[in-house]
Amino acid sequence: MLSIALSELVQIFRNRLVLVTSLVMPVVVSAFFIYQHEVFAALGSLGYIAAIVMFTVGAFGLYTTTVTTLASRRQNLFLKRLRSTAAGDTGILSGLLLPITVISLVQVAVIMTVLAVVTGEPDNVFLLAAAVLSMVIMMLGLGLATAGLTNSPEHAQVTTLPVSLGTIAVASWVGITGTEELTLLKRLLPGGSATELAVNAWNGGVPVTESLILLAPTLSWVVVAVALASRIFRWEPRR
Repeated sequence: MLSIALSELVQIFRNRLVLVTSLVMPVVVSAFFIYQHEVFAALGSLGYIAAIVMFTVGAFGLYTTTVTTLASRRQNLFLKRLRSTAAGDTGILSGLLLPITVISLVQVAVIMTVLAVVTGEPDNVFLLAAAVLSMVIMMLGLGLATAGLTNSPEHAQVTTLPVSLGTIAVASWVGITGTEELTLLKRLLPGGSATELAVNAWNGGVPVTESLILLAPTLSWVVVAVALASRIFRWEPRR
């Protein structure tokens, strides 16, 4: 697995499109939100900014790169060749996705640290970490499922748009309006409960036990995505 991960890390830094998508774009967008934090805090809250930058990295960095990577490796038959080795399916996928997952976690940690330095520390760091981890697992699951519908890296530019833009839209909706109205709908939408958890973690004022319940909808999306991926994910190009 580690050898696959190291090889994939090299490929990420060689591919300009993936490098811009996974590294540059999330950092630029997050920097804008942090620079304009007073404006966005007035619109929503500091927790809203934390949720948006979290999903910016998750959607445009982790999720999009996951789909692009798997589609590319399938198209050039790399996935097929890997399956002929001693590595199992789980080890292959873990090796391919480990680099971008680590990069995304580091990005979120750095961006959240900068936000805390500029605006003040979050109320509950551990709750914020739980929100980030649940988001990462969900976006990986959705990435695996979307990769099953994606024929090529170019096709990924289209197939990733609904989920990437949709989760950002949900995060903005929940972060700005809260969950006092349409509570169940907002929490069940992908990204809704993770956004509320991030907002609670940063702003405080909500019991930890009540916030931890919000992990359930996000993890449910993981189960759905993995189940879907197990049915539609392909290791070889369509003929």
